[in-house]
Amino acid sequence: MAQPNSVKVIKVCRVTPFKGSPDSAPPEDQYLLSLTFYDLIWLRFPTIQRIFFFQTPSCPNSILPNLKTSLSYTLKHFLPLAGNLTWPQDSSTPVFGYAKGDTVSLTIAKYSNPEDFHHLSGSQFIEAEKYHPLVPQLEASAPIALQVTLFPNNGFSIGTVMHHAVMDGKSYTSFIKSWAHVCKHIVESGSSCTISLPQQLEPFYDRTVVRDQAGLAELYSSHYLNDHGPNNRSVTPSLHSIMDVKPDSIRGTFELTREKIQALREHVVKTVKAFDSSSLHLSTFSLTCAFCWVCSVKAQEIKGGKTALIFAMDARARLDPPIPATYFGNCVVGGVAVAETKELVGDDGLVVALSAITEAFTSLIKKGVLNGAESWMSNFIDFSLYERVFSVAGSPRFEVYDTDFGWGRPKRTEVVSIDKTGAISLSASRNGGGAVEVGLVLDKQYMKTFATLCDAI
Repeated sequence: MAQPNSVKVIKVCRVTPFKGSPDSAPPEDQYLLSLTFYDLIWLRFPTIQRIFFFQTPSCPNSILPNLKTSLSYTLKHFLPLAGNLTWPQDSSTPVFGYAKGDTVSLTIAKYSNPEDFHHLSGSQFIEAEKYHPLVPQLEASAPIALQVTLFPNNGFSIGTVMHHAVMDGKSYTSFIKSWAHVCKHIVESGSSCTISLPQQLEPFYDRTVVRDQAGLAELYSSHYLNDHGPNNRSVTPSLHSIMDVKPDSIRGTFELTREKIQALREHVVKTVKAFDSSSLHLSTFSLTCAFCWVCSVKAQEIKGGKTALIFAMDARARLDPPIPATYFGNCVVGGVAVAETKELVGDDGLVVALSAITEAFTSLIKKGVLNGAESWMSNFIDFSLYERVFSVAGSPRFEVYDTDFGWGRPKRTEVVSIDKTGAISLSASRNGGGAVEVGLVLDKQYMKTFATLCDAI
């Protein structure tokens, strides 16, 4: 169990966007954005929490000033994150954005036993609750909150929590990498002059590129207004976990190396040699999802019926016309793979899972990523039809380990909130080489079995 006094809060800072020198443009007094239908899907979804651990044995005194200063510079490019998410009475949809004087909450804390840094950032198995004190609470209507926790003579962590209606994983990663880019520049140059972002990190805010000819934003907003309504304009994320997490649940982190993934690929090709295996989606992502799906079903001893796996696809490049890769907000669509439980636990379980994922991918591409969007809010998936529904968080494409604030790459980064959503998190491995890092939270007895299945590749 996480000790309630393991982290001592030193202070809570209010960080404002950098105002600039007299000859530079100051932040706008107001910058508002309406939520699109892609954003509205997540309006009352639980918050997303991620943590980064950085090992810095010398723990220079400049860590906190540099992180705070660079955050201020970064917020000038990400003004809406310093603002609020609200649903005005005169607006048909919620809005979020910056008004002069708005700030981001940055909590500064210190860990009671600094030597725990090595366990928290290096152990394969950790009690799920251990990370909770390292992530801040999200204030009402705030898009994001941040926390820096110091482990003297060992390192520090950066804990983040975000409202999912404000941005998806790709936009979140761009913000974090932008902050890291600015901070690293300050650390290495000692300069606090205005710093520009690389083109691939500059956020694109123009909402007009998101076409909504079917009026989906109005439809989704109406759904929320009538949910526990009438006129329910709450923008508060759900405080309830999607899955029941036991106090002794364990967080496990596993690495699927390039060699292991290739072994899975060869196994599939060998198993389906009776027909053309090229019809299957043999990407690293699909193989990893299929393998984790099968292992999860086996480890948790799920019996009978069907299980489903929900995954997200970035829609930016798949829209007609496509929208910029740097578009800031949410722009993902969900795919649902379905398989019979007894087939998943059989000898050909990996092929069954991969075939279901391939079918879901193919359906999204052939029918269009917005096919059936009118019913996404009311009936995206009927959970009553399945023994268990799994989901995937993150993506190896985000390359979260390529996040250097000036003190080196993270020793570890984890999606903390998977112990509430029940998702399986994926990221490119800290060791590189095409490996994938998998994170999940399970009861103790199930985690041991999952680990055995992973080692058996």
